Amino acid sequence: RGIGPTLARFGVPSSLADPTLSIVGPTNTVVATNDDWGTASNAGDIVIASAGVGAFTLPASSSDAAVLVTLSPGAYTASVSGANGTRGVALIEVYEVP
Repeated sequence: RGIGPTLARFGVPSSLADPTLSIVGPTNTVVATNDDWGTASNAGDIVIASAGVGAFTLPASSSDAAVLVTLSPGAYTASVSGANGTRGVALIEVYEVP
């Protein structure tokens, strides 16, 4: 998950208003990306997986980003960037979902 605007609920100042999350695989190819998690085709699965690992809920209309993917073994990089080059505080969360 690439959390930005929801951080304000926790008192984090200057949170990133519209984060985009990208997962880059071992061959330097983007294997998953998301902007506005609630519009993802598997948003319902993201809600279930987040609850299952004890993550705080994201409002469905938030601009936070999240992906739910099955990855092969290897080294991956998660990165968050702001829409239109915007800046702010963001949190990257990575969970192993059983």
